[in-house]
Amino acid sequence: MKQIRPITRKEMITLLNEDLAREYQAIIGYVVYSQTIKGAKYQHIAAELARHATEELDHAVQIARQIDYFNGTPTVTAKTVKMSDKAEDMLRFDLENERATIIHYRQRIRQAEAMGEFALSEVLRKITVQEQEHLTDLANALGIENPEIND
Repeated sequence: MKQIRPITRKEMITLLNEDLAREYQAIIGYVVYSQTIKGAKYQHIAAELARHATEELDHAVQIARQIDYFNGTPTVTAKTVKMSDKAEDMLRFDLENERATIIHYRQRIRQAEAMGEFALSEVLRKITVQEQEHLTDLANALGIENPEIND
């Protein structure tokens, strides 16, 4: 992993709130997409997307808990959710969001370790494992290879 300068607790709160907003985005996207995705080709993934929504909710709770640990207040605002009436577009939106989330969590892990906050880095590692599973599920549903994640 790349070495990174230690950041302040206040900076970590800000960054974790951005991560939390991405988790909210994922929850909303997965809930809506799982219920509106159309086409026989994609019906098998609808239940998987609903499961992803519950896992993203768990991630949001874990991130909010870490924000509270740093004496911050969790955000209540989600990042914008893209919409489409095309199933493939919805899956691609989710795929890109997962890719971006993994990049941010990898960076956050490095930042947490530079701060000596090893418990936070462990929480983020576990979340990242599930995010990578989501990425793979989406790539499989789209019939594509997992995208490269360059951070």
